[in-house]
Amino acid sequence: MPFTKQEPAIWGAALIREAYDAYQEEFNRITRRAGERFRQRDWQGGQQDMVERLELYTYGVNQVVADIRNNLEEQAGRESVWAEMKLLYARMMTGRDDGELAETFFNSVTRKIFITIGVNPAIEFTAADFKIPAIEDRHCPICQTFVPPENDMPLVEIIRNIVSGYRKTFDFARPEQDAQKVAEAIHAHLATQDAEPPPRIDSVEMIESVFYRDRAAYLIGRIRTGWKIQPLVICLLNEAGGVIVDAVLLKESEVSILFSFTRSYFLVAVDHPTEMVNFLKSIIPLKRVSEIYTSLGFHKHGKAELYRELTRRLAHSTDKFEIARGKKGMVMLVFTIPSFDVVFKIIKDRFEYPKSTTREAVINRYDLVFKHDRAGRLVDAQEFKYLEFDRNRFSEELLAELAQFAGSNAILQEDHVVIRHLYTERRLTPLDLYVEEAGEAAAREATIDYGRAIKELAASNIFPGDLFIKNFGVTRHGRVVFYDYDELCLLTDCRFRKIPRSRGYEDEMSAQPWFHVDENDVFPEEFRTFLKFPPPLNQVFESAHSDLFDVKFWRGMQERQRSGEVVHIFPYKPGRRFLPRSSPQEAAE
Repeated sequence: MPFTKQEPAIWGAALIREAYDAYQEEFNRITRRAGERFRQRDWQGGQQDMVERLELYTYGVNQVVADIRNNLEEQAGRESVWAEMKLLYARMMTGRDDGELAETFFNSVTRKIFITIGVNPAIEFTAADFKIPAIEDRHCPICQTFVPPENDMPLVEIIRNIVSGYRKTFDFARPEQDAQKVAEAIHAHLATQDAEPPPRIDSVEMIESVFYRDRAAYLIGRIRTGWKIQPLVICLLNEAGGVIVDAVLLKESEVSILFSFTRSYFLVAVDHPTEMVNFLKSIIPLKRVSEIYTSLGFHKHGKAELYRELTRRLAHSTDKFEIARGKKGMVMLVFTIPSFDVVFKIIKDRFEYPKSTTREAVINRYDLVFKHDRAGRLVDAQEFKYLEFDRNRFSEELLAELAQFAGSNAILQEDHVVIRHLYTERRLTPLDLYVEEAGEAAAREATIDYGRAIKELAASNIFPGDLFIKNFGVTRHGRVVFYDYDELCLLTDCRFRKIPRSRGYEDEMSAQPWFHVDENDVFPEEFRTFLKFPPPLNQVFESAHSDLFDVKFWRGMQERQRSGEVVHIFPYKPGRRFLPRSSPQEAAE
């Protein structure tokens, strides 16, 4: 180290900077490996990289915390040292493109040292220190711009130039055909807009970095037509004959689903995080900045941004935290605030019968979801510790629930409520309420999509455990996703069985099963007893997904997992694909 422990603040700031740089270097090394994984069609290697990258942050923070405690000893616990350390660290990071990420790393270290309740602005970077990315129209240093010349170059030629720009990265199997199909899709999309003649394309801007996830790669850009900005996402697959364009996404809603909070994080090289967020926010304007950071793999900074978004909302609203809509859970106490579409989930002190899980097991399941391929069907959760809120922002009903069911986790003070540990998730409409309140067509589609969700989770080696429809929710795009993880497990850990034949009437009338049941035994025939929709929808579900009641479906899915197959769950509808497939190795939404 260049400094001695006689200068603890200088030494500590330099140590944290070096630890952050080491973390970023390894993060970028793993991220840049994604291109080679895609070219080699090494799908299992890509999944391993995803998990390895997720574990880097905690490892890096824990290492530097241990070093500081061991070397600074009693100085490590002095706020005055850390206040100076914060100023020195800020100077060290001045002018860096990743300054916001570096500040979050510093905060992670100091919160480990002090176990801060709420926020301590003297030793943490807060919203006042952090510049919110300006969403504005300006020169884009992360993208390449394609401008039609005065002679009105045909759109297909522009697309051909775009594809050519990525030929060093990809061996395209049919670049001419793909360029033609993309151009035709854009023409058709522009023709549907309320303009006569259809709007003229002024320019196309493409992010130079490629976005990788699962078995696909995405070229992301935007189309400028006059004052309007429209998204352009070219979706690539690598098949036996080479790389092909599988689809093109041109609607904000489609791109929003691509960046969904139910998806695993992208592997994409991000040299200018603020500029990347600025660009993406321009094509998915309803997506929170926190969610964009998270989708890029910066989940800790996404969490920090989420907290800042919440504090800004609380500062500009008067509504209160209240118990969330839906049936109350046996394991989690769930509350929300109407003006902020997030739910807060606290593990209860005691679990209601027949739940037999433990607090540690619930935490482990959330950790499993964090590291697993969420396949567009599992809600991403952010874990927070020692949050502090004004007590007057809580409804009396919620305060009573916290005192009764979560007293060890929620400290009710005279003026504040301190939450020792909670998870946040996007607020959804519970499926059981949705099918009652939505129109007939929407309810039918949600019923069918519920079955698709179960199948796609199975294809990604996840068994929800508790299949009651109250444990599933519906997003603003009408997609059904799972959010109750206290019984979730890997599909391959289950033993799917047929119910043994009874010995007679007495067996069938018995309150207890007439056969032995192990902890991981699952009987699909029993699903009919609790997969209950309102009567008109029961037949809809049965017609579309009766195979879910057959043990053959589940065992077949297990065999696919055990064979090492990596199933690709497409983040767009089958109708969007240029060459729809029915391969058993692929699952479509």
